[in-house]
Amino acid sequence: MNSDIATTMTEMGVAARAAATDLATSTGEQRNAALAAAAASLRENAGVIIEQNAGDMAAARDRGLSSAMLDRLMLDESRVEGMASDIETIIELPDPVGRVLADWQRPNGLQIERVAVPLGVVGIVYESRPNVTADAAALCVKSGNAVILRGGSESFRSSHAIFRCLQAGLEAGDLPRDAVQMVPTTDRAAVGFLLSSMAEWVDVVVPRGGKNLIKRVQDEARVPVIGHLEGICHVYLHQAADPDMAREVVLNAKMRRTGICGAAETVLVDRAAADVLVPVVGAALQEAGCEVRGDETVVDLLPGAIAAIEDDWSTEYLDAIVSMRVVDGVEAAVLHIRRYGSGHTESIVTADDAAAERFLSDVDSAIVLRNASTQFADGGEFGMGAEIGIATGRIHARGPVGAEQLTSYKYVVRGSGQVRP
Repeated sequence: MNSDIATTMTEMGVAARAAATDLATSTGEQRNAALAAAAASLRENAGVIIEQNAGDMAAARDRGLSSAMLDRLMLDESRVEGMASDIETIIELPDPVGRVLADWQRPNGLQIERVAVPLGVVGIVYESRPNVTADAAALCVKSGNAVILRGGSESFRSSHAIFRCLQAGLEAGDLPRDAVQMVPTTDRAAVGFLLSSMAEWVDVVVPRGGKNLIKRVQDEARVPVIGHLEGICHVYLHQAADPDMAREVVLNAKMRRTGICGAAETVLVDRAAADVLVPVVGAALQEAGCEVRGDETVVDLLPGAIAAIEDDWSTEYLDAIVSMRVVDGVEAAVLHIRRYGSGHTESIVTADDAAAERFLSDVDSAIVLRNASTQFADGGEFGMGAEIGIATGRIHARGPVGAEQLTSYKYVVRGSGQVRP
């Protein structure tokens, strides 16, 4: 470990803990004012951000990053405005801190409340999407948490330009600028130190990125982790699915943005309607530029389909590739998802209420939908303003991680002199 990195990270941890203490006692109005100033700073500095992003994009092309990765990295005026607008949406959310989650009175007269409080200091490790810098920091500030951000090396210039706008907002709102910090190096050793040696200052780590990054965080972290390893999402086309709806939902779920964790990777088709649905949906995917890898029935029904192998059912492509399998009804679809899914997001397309309710009940993923694209697996689409990521675990947070999910709770007990016998 480079001693300079250890010193820098330790100093950041100490500063974050102090800032978290101040932030936890700030008012919702103060935090909102700082976020409003940060959104204004993003707009004022859009040209600088886009200029820095151009440098990141040029370096990424030289490194041969895929088109999906380049799309994640790219910023233009519209995307910078989107970041500012997302922050303003977060401002409009109810204050998650201080909410009374439950209250009751004991027979001895004690009044007990369970009250939402910030987690403390959140470490966020992410890859190419520079907009995560703004979303993550805004959600942490909204929920009264200090945050240490570590973006990917490919977005280093862009993320730091955004970060400077966020700190400007904190200063304008008279909140500690160390409430939002960004690791100032691309050295991977800094991530290792954050995960393994900062438990004194960091309360939870949230990874956002590819499988390798998230696995590293889960393996090395010495503090709790909120995250998901993969987004192997399914769309199941039930025999009662309207073919036009099935086509549109699958096209959007797969092709709207192929590189996000909510993109569908497998389409399951009910055998009773396969003769109709496989050609209709499969051909639409192919026309949109998507490679279809199918089981024997799909290959027979869809010209141009490639024979799938076993690994295809458990592959997160993050590209214009989809696996397609014919199954015998709802139960078989659920069993396939249980075996190959990652617990992220699954959708059923059907006009049959009973089949839909069985699927929604029996599929144990973080998000389940009916007659809607898996690409709605997004905090903004859930009305959360934004999200840090999608959690697929069962401890603390599950599904989109927004401001409310970045709080814990404490018990506030009010008495009138009671003593325990």
